[in-house]
Amino acid sequence: MIGKTRLSLILVGAVALAVGVYWTQAQNTPKPPAGQTQAQGGSGAGGNRGGNVNRPPVPVTVDTVEKGPMALRVDAVGTAQPVASVSLKTRVDAQIETIHVADGAIVRAGDKLVKLDSRQIEAQIKQTEANIAKDMAAVEQAERDVARLTDLLNRGSGTQLNVDNARTQLAGARAVLAADQALLENQKVQLSWYTLTAPISGRVGTFNAKAGNIVRAGDNSATGIIATIVQTSPIYVAFSIPQTALPQVREALQSGQGEVRATPQGGQRSATGRISVIDNTIDGATGTIMIRALFENTDDILWPGQLCNVRVTLRSEPDTVSIPRTATQSGQRGNFVYVVENGVARMRPVKVGRFQDGRDVIVEGLQGGETVVSDGALLLTDGARVEIRKGGQQG
Repeated sequence: MIGKTRLSLILVGAVALAVGVYWTQAQNTPKPPAGQTQAQGGSGAGGNRGGNVNRPPVPVTVDTVEKGPMALRVDAVGTAQPVASVSLKTRVDAQIETIHVADGAIVRAGDKLVKLDSRQIEAQIKQTEANIAKDMAAVEQAERDVARLTDLLNRGSGTQLNVDNARTQLAGARAVLAADQALLENQKVQLSWYTLTAPISGRVGTFNAKAGNIVRAGDNSATGIIATIVQTSPIYVAFSIPQTALPQVREALQSGQGEVRATPQGGQRSATGRISVIDNTIDGATGTIMIRALFENTDDILWPGQLCNVRVTLRSEPDTVSIPRTATQSGQRGNFVYVVENGVARMRPVKVGRFQDGRDVIVEGLQGGETVVSDGALLLTDGARVEIRKGGQQG
């Protein structure tokens, strides 16, 4: 028992002695200068941090920061809309006699489209014209009576009563004549309803009723519409933009700029127009506002109801700094890029204004001409050495 106790005391003493020796050596060992580590051995490239000297260069692709003119554009999806659309309806109950144009034809304002059976109203007009002729004869007779009785009165052979009665009959005959003349004008107006003409220039759709069908006035159903004409030249393209772009759009409209290019989806040709109308209200649910651009569309590139890719060029900015979108990185403190200087990547914070055509427009942080990392930035740290990949630009 006593032997075991002595052995335990000897082991405790040995451990204490070893700890004391280690502590003494640690206190007497010189510390490396600030900014160096044991691994660096007190040497390294000036300004490199965190042991980047011993790390192999990171292969990256670089690009040059561009500075120059760039158009301020807004892209959207719009819908072609006719400036005017008119539905042809009859104002009288009648049978279609003739349709003068084919389905889908281009028509001009005033062109004759449909002729209805007008024999009944034409007969009524002839009857009214006959009544007018009789009324005119009655007026002439009354005028002669007034003249004769007035002459007799002046000679002392007639009475004032007879003259007054004749004048009353003349006034009545003239009133009947005026009423029949007004009736004739009304009937002629009604006669015009039997010939349907194009109120606007445009393209007519499919005729829902053909020759021989009876159409009725006041029919508000789909069958009551004989055909529809839409104006295709000029034509609107309506699209929505974010409300943040509204000041630039208004400025472009006032200055006569605001060129709009619309390309039908699935098509290769584009039409060029101008901003024409800005809606009077911003949609509170989406934060957008409706814009309408006007296109001449003389070659029918745009078709009513067609979806279009719209690009609005508001103005050209002369000194715009831009970089590839892949060069912009995001961190806890915001956006930044890696600028390559003497083979070393330096982190630089930037402020992005907008994204356009695959590039970020930089408003703060870059001046133009710098070399930035466009691919491989995820493997970089501030101060890391880089190796330009084959095909990349040399910094």
